[in-house]
Amino acid sequence: MPTHEPDRHETGPSLEQVLGLIDPGMLDVVVAPRGTGVPVTDVVLLDPGEEREDEGGAEYEDGDPERLGGGTRAAAGPVLLAVGVEVASPEAVDVLRAAERAGAAAVVMRRGTRGPRAALLEAAGRGRTALLARRPGQGWTEVLGRLRTALVHSAPAGAAGSAGVGALRLGDLSGLANTVADLVGGAITIEDPQSRVLAYSRLDHEPDPMRRLTILGQEVPRWRVVELRESGFFRALWSTEDVVRLPADARYAERLAIAVRHGPEVLGSIWAAADGRPLAGDAVAALRTAARAAVPHLSHHQTWGRAAARAREGAVHALLKGDVRAAHGAGITADRPYAVVVAQAYDVHGEQATSAVTAGQRVLDVLALRAAAYRPGCVTARSGRQLYVLVPAGDGEADPSRSLLATVRSVPRDAVLAGAGPVAAGLPGLPASREAAELVVRVLRERAAGRPAGEVVSAVAAYDEVVPEATVLRLLDRVEPLWGSLSGPVHAMVEHDRAHGSAYGDSVTAYLDASCDTGAAARRLNVHPNTLRYRLRRARELFGVDPADPAVRLLADIGLRLAARRGPPGTDRARHG
Repeated sequence: MPTHEPDRHETGPSLEQVLGLIDPGMLDVVVAPRGTGVPVTDVVLLDPGEEREDEGGAEYEDGDPERLGGGTRAAAGPVLLAVGVEVASPEAVDVLRAAERAGAAAVVMRRGTRGPRAALLEAAGRGRTALLARRPGQGWTEVLGRLRTALVHSAPAGAAGSAGVGALRLGDLSGLANTVADLVGGAITIEDPQSRVLAYSRLDHEPDPMRRLTILGQEVPRWRVVELRESGFFRALWSTEDVVRLPADARYAERLAIAVRHGPEVLGSIWAAADGRPLAGDAVAALRTAARAAVPHLSHHQTWGRAAARAREGAVHALLKGDVRAAHGAGITADRPYAVVVAQAYDVHGEQATSAVTAGQRVLDVLALRAAAYRPGCVTARSGRQLYVLVPAGDGEADPSRSLLATVRSVPRDAVLAGAGPVAAGLPGLPASREAAELVVRVLRERAAGRPAGEVVSAVAAYDEVVPEATVLRLLDRVEPLWGSLSGPVHAMVEHDRAHGSAYGDSVTAYLDASCDTGAAARRLNVHPNTLRYRLRRARELFGVDPADPAVRLLADIGLRLAARRGPPGTDRARHG
């Protein structure tokens, strides 16, 4: 395939260089109309909730180079990840054109069982954005991490800092720590966002007690983490791109720290401690350079393989089931409060609808990526059409998940429902937070399934917003086994409806839901009030279901709610959806 020579005025590595540094077979170049010498500036997610229409931009015809940016000049642009979009899907052409309007150098779509359509190949050949395909078996999170690592690692000479740092083998964190130690003139530790030690520099002098404890334990002592969190040091470290100073005291030497980040994502931190001698005068500047140079190394460490990701995901599931021993494998801090968020792909109009399932899965992919970049310590795990997110809470923070849940509000309704459980003070409380979050999703699903046409129902809620409905679900779960072994007027009415296709139960349900207001119930059923009165009288005469009797009213409410879980005759709706 021909390769364009990048414009000398453009910055950033070429698409060819970036692709050459990721795993062979992860991505395929389907069409590259300008070659693979196009400079790449960033790796960006296509949010499924974003508008794909050109916001006031000039219209253009495919293949018109003058209107696409002037001649054949290879303008730099990002690589756009079209999460969840298959090359064979009808929307692929629209996504490609949206990527061109955004000035993307390339767009990545998923390759399914079928290849790209002829219309997509034709549009890509006449356009300016390269079309790449993600092979089956490759996760979007891994693709994002590998592309970002390759982008930074292949940056032009000088962008990453000193020659010593730039010459390191990708992923050589120990070499990075020793090189930075020479630049800073002190002892270096490189840590992940959970304060676990990833690498440390050689010990040229006797370390102070804190450095010794940190290296021997392979993590910052928990009491020290609490101390730094309560003092506001971590808040300052994670909220700035500059060096943060921790002054010396009677116990420990002075320390400098800087977060290593790629865009909004925090990858870890670099710490410099005076090691028997004062830090170099330009230590702050050296740490800034080191933080930029560390991005590809820490990103490589984060995304080194799917096996580690699967093991971590398994540990998260074990932790959510109550196995606190899985905390380390899940990558969370044992003494930190967390809230559990559950997001579920769902379609109230028919769960087998292909378009709805695809949209829901796509949103779950985006949520997982957003969660990884949301804040340090946020971990995720997938289970079928559900995504579990453990969100760490800040000091005194009652609802750490609200901003993350807001992502769901930007996508088409009926694609995903998401609920947040209460904050768990410790690991033993995580199963209860998970159960509460799952109950929230069930409440939202029942609201959506029972809404009148045109009524808007929220797709997002926290547990404290749905406590009454969630409590009813808990009670029904306990009552359901007993109810099946009983008999009575309500049982007879429900079985008659199922056997004969009648709607006595629907009439009674509407009447009870309307607080026994015949007019309101009739409007909900779209029938005349006299028709509803006749049905209620017949339910009383045939089965003995009299809503005027408090005991029968209670039993009818319970029995009809349980009957709704079974779905219409001939269906097999899952008990909990």
